[in-house]
Parts: sequence; C-alpha cells; structure tokens
Amino acid sequence: MKADLVLFFIYQLPDEQANEMIEFVTTVIITGSSVLLFGYWFRYTCLLILSAKTTRDFAGQVAAANQLGFLEVQTQLRAASVNLDSLRDTLDRDYAVLSSMLKQVRGSSEEGSSLETSMLALNYRVMRTWYRVSSVFSPAAACKALDEMSMVIAHFANAMGQQAEGAAA
Repeated sequence: MKADLVLFFIYQLPDEQANEMIEFVTTVIITGSSVLLFGYWFRYTCLLILSAKTTRDFAGQVAAANQLGFLEVQTQLRAASVNLDSLRDTLDRDYAVLSSMLKQVRGSSEEGSSLETSMLALNYRVMRTWYRVSSVFSPAAACKALDEMSMVIAHFANAMGQQAEGAAA
C-alpha cells in the first residue's frame, strides 16, 4: 500500500523531478548497501586475523613479563558472575601498555603502521564502544565484546613477542 502511494506520488511529479527523486533514492540505497558491506567485510577480516594461529604463541610470556591481565580476563569471562567494568579497565590498561610498547619497538618503520595493526586497533575501539552500549541492556553481548577486546590484546602481545624474538636473533 505504501509502495503504491510512493509510486503514485512520483508519477504525479513532473518528469525531471521524478527522475531526480529516483536517482536520489537509488543513490541512498547503493550508498547504504556499500556501507553495510564494508562493515561486514571489516568485521569478517578482523575475526579472521584474530583466529589465525602462529607457530609459537608469545602472548603468555609477554603477559607475564609485563604484568598484563588479559589472560586472567579471558578466564574470568567464562565464570558466572564478574564485574565487567573492572575487566574492561584491565583490558584498557593492557591495550595502552602494549600499544606504546609496539610503537617503541617498531619505531617509524613501515611495519609500525601496517594495515592489520590499524584494523585491529580500530576494531578494539569499536568493541569498546559496543561494550559501553551493550552493557546497559545485554550482559552477554558485553561479555562477547570484552572477549574480542582481549583477543585483540592477545594478538598484540603475540606480535610484541615476535618482534622481541626477531630483535634478539
């Protein structure tokens, strides 16, 4: 019924205005679809990066050496009742420590601004925002956001360990 009303409205317009209206609607649909597809690609790519395993996992060693809490956060997220805000604070501190360490180790080299690292850094910020929004109405969604944030930190810790091993070799 509404579609018929819209078509009736468009057909009542002069030809030039009707063409402009159709072009506008088409542009909005294409732009919206493109944004949704980009968002889907971004999420899929970040999850693919995070699911990749390396031959040697340095995350535990880096966490122990730098007193990082992301491994404990991952364990606590599987527990029944936890204080999610304190876990988020721990993850934010770990993220800040690892980000600054990676910048210092990589310096101004080309690897320091790799697409993968930039995408995961953006993904961490998106998940932090999603945590803030979802913690109000869905603790389960907030836990998933924290879990993904901890996976990003684990990936950065592993990258830090690989950089340190490469420098020592």
